[in-house]
Amino acid sequence: MPQDERVLTRYQLITNNNKNNHGLIHLRSNETEEPVDFTFEALRPGLFRTTFSSPSNPLPPCPSARKPSQDIPDLTTSKESTTSQTIISQNIEATLTWQAEPLISLGFKGKPPLHADLPHRSYCLDGRGTAHYTNYARGSLHLGLGEKSAPVDLSNRHFTLSATDCFGYDVHRSDPMYKHIPLLIRAGPEGVVASFSTAHARGYYSVGSEMDGMWGYFKVYRQEYGGLEEYLMIGRTLQEVVHLYAMLVGFPQLVPRWAMGYLGGGMKYSMLDDPPAHEALMAFADKLKDHEIPCSGFQMSSGYTVAEQEPKTRNVFTWNRHRFPDPKAFCDEYHKRGIRLIANIKPYVLASHPAYAELKKNGAFFTNPRTGGTGIARLWSAGGGTSGEGGHIDFTSQAGWDFWYQGVQALRETGMDCMWNDNNEYLLPSDKWQLSLTHPAVHSGLDPNTNLVRKDTGLWGRALQTELHAACSHAALTALIPTERPFILTRSATAGTMRYASSTWSGDNITSWAGMRGANALSLNAGLSLLQSYGHDIGGFEGPQPSPELLLRWVQMGCHSPRFAINCYKTGEDSLVGDVIEPWMYPEIIPHIRAAIRRRYEMVPYLYGLMLGSTRTAIPPQRWTGWGYETDAEVWTSKLLKDGETQYWLGDTLLVGGVYEPGEVEAEIYLPRKTATDPGFLNTNAPYQSLEAGKWHTIASNWEGSIPILARIGGAIPIGLPEQVVSPGDAVNEANLPPDNWRGIEIFPLPAERIVGDGDGDGAAGIWHTNTWLEDDGVSPASSNQVASFTVEYCALKTRVKVKFSREEGADASAFEPPWLKQGLSVILPVGDTRQVVVDGGVSAADAGEDAKRRRRWRLPHPSHMAAEQ
Repeated sequence: MPQDERVLTRYQLITNNNKNNHGLIHLRSNETEEPVDFTFEALRPGLFRTTFSSPSNPLPPCPSARKPSQDIPDLTTSKESTTSQTIISQNIEATLTWQAEPLISLGFKGKPPLHADLPHRSYCLDGRGTAHYTNYARGSLHLGLGEKSAPVDLSNRHFTLSATDCFGYDVHRSDPMYKHIPLLIRAGPEGVVASFSTAHARGYYSVGSEMDGMWGYFKVYRQEYGGLEEYLMIGRTLQEVVHLYAMLVGFPQLVPRWAMGYLGGGMKYSMLDDPPAHEALMAFADKLKDHEIPCSGFQMSSGYTVAEQEPKTRNVFTWNRHRFPDPKAFCDEYHKRGIRLIANIKPYVLASHPAYAELKKNGAFFTNPRTGGTGIARLWSAGGGTSGEGGHIDFTSQAGWDFWYQGVQALRETGMDCMWNDNNEYLLPSDKWQLSLTHPAVHSGLDPNTNLVRKDTGLWGRALQTELHAACSHAALTALIPTERPFILTRSATAGTMRYASSTWSGDNITSWAGMRGANALSLNAGLSLLQSYGHDIGGFEGPQPSPELLLRWVQMGCHSPRFAINCYKTGEDSLVGDVIEPWMYPEIIPHIRAAIRRRYEMVPYLYGLMLGSTRTAIPPQRWTGWGYETDAEVWTSKLLKDGETQYWLGDTLLVGGVYEPGEVEAEIYLPRKTATDPGFLNTNAPYQSLEAGKWHTIASNWEGSIPILARIGGAIPIGLPEQVVSPGDAVNEANLPPDNWRGIEIFPLPAERIVGDGDGDGAAGIWHTNTWLEDDGVSPASSNQVASFTVEYCALKTRVKVKFSREEGADASAFEPPWLKQGLSVILPVGDTRQVVVDGGVSAADAGEDAKRRRRWRLPHPSHMAAEQ
């Protein structure tokens, strides 16, 4: 990136006559040939917006977030001098000075600022783009940026803010990867602050990796094109800042409930000619049944689109009729097996595609200004490393949008349940290629001051196409079946993409122990960036086949993540067909694979409830160890914990660890402590011990048993049947799946041996623990979705555990009643806990005996009956 920085130092205050926005400070410099404007304004408590632009460096024309209206009732401003103003809201204080260049500091009143611009070099015009320099706090934890290589701590590192097809990447070194999200978070016990750029243009972030004897340690965000629109967010915790970010860019979209199950895949199946792919896929479904492994969906790789005649290229929205003679009949048959289909679709058209000429004629592609004609790029065409010429679809064009919209609807009508927006990183060869800007979709997102004279990809950003790609797929599905939740899976993403796509993953990873370990860090930063239905190709997409031990460890871990899929393209000697990972590929571990996947299905109510909650609160289901434990010094000082590769929270009850070397049978896990009286954790596996919080522990973890799973004392996990069930909202049940008619709640009370006496007791004994989860019909779109909220409270005593079970009686609480509710709820105690469960008030729960894991179960009545009895 060429460097041509210019720091302006003569700014004048532009009077703000808008009484409805007294938190706005507008500066202007006329020391260049054209005016340069700088603004700083308070929008919401903890949310601030900065802009820095000129006519030649305009603001992002179609930003990935829309500016919210100002809403700060307690906002006050004070004028310190003619070149300084301070904005105060609650306990947050932001100061802007402009004696020379603009300098912003942001923090809590009476405390050192958490964010401060770098003096003498804060905001720079940098050729066709901009640069923003800030002070770097050494020792702080830096997070975010969507999807970046491990570890989770981004400190002292340099990143490219762009997206690429990084097939077979190194999880600890490759950069860039698939996502383009310029969100950087600084976190510490003193508080959390984040900055977010709305530009789709390519950029770079040096997070303390650059320093200078004169400038000291600094961070710098460099943007190749256009002016800067940046939001600053501040809060006491990660949760507060992530919530502010979601209010700005949109809360996560919700996947259908079936997507929480096992998703199968593998490119080989759809690439087969002998036997034809449809037969191979039916054989896969038969083997699932034979091995009693439930499967909810299958990722149909693009082999179904490969042309039958030379050149055998992948032609989106077409079908290979040798491999799939009757696509709809194939889809119907898979649905009868209870397996939904996820269709791989790529936003480009090769020159050999039957629709290429017509699309070119109608202006569906980018324009190359050098030739005045269609922009031609090298595109992946057939097997590994093969390519052909063609064009990327320009989603700002009417023709490109319509082609995609109609193709998506045709696939859905054929029986494809989910659109898999793949290969959508938009690796265009030139920033000068021109956009069409003829479709209304792009105009709805425009900044009102945008000048449409410039149409270059550099300014608008390649990543804008990724966002519009998702918007088009979403619009097509919503229009076709408005009563169904649209499901878009996307490989690349921007912050705005996730307003339309509900799920993503870490792309084409590679098989290795280090790859499994580093993937955890990717998940944590993705979740903070609101990529929350996120996972990995279990076992590795590329590379050698995993050993039995590695595969089982990875499946055990994948089952404890928001998204669980096994999909791969093991190129090997045949780069066209490749090889696959199958759950039954190693007979000696099939029972353990089956047990892990069935446990995944058992936990769907817990996992899906976390996803439902994230649509309201933005709290990621998979969280860094320090989330909610900011007062524990160890989470800020331990490099292992700050690296985020070895353990994580799944919800607020389960702490998940792993084993990352072959032959290891134990793991070191840190159990964070929230307060001095924190009751600690229970090991959910043998030897089922009670463990103290605030300490490191060695956890036994035989690879044929389980990875370390620790449960927080006081937590709870709602569970269902260990098999695939029909969602309550499904209009049809082609596979005759069992209803979701049983619900248990695993609770983790303080062990009896740690309780003195049998009264209310002291310390942790006698304390009521409250756990709430959400449920819906699993199908309905957000516009009509009704959500039920259930709460279990329990109190552990020496000989009994008192329980309360209730349902929220809110505005929409009675609109949805899950099938299991009539039968009541089963309370499940940990292994070895023989205490009696009683309903608070003295009513005894019904003893339901032990389950297969030797845990005692107690049946509670319907919440309305409990209330009546009490």
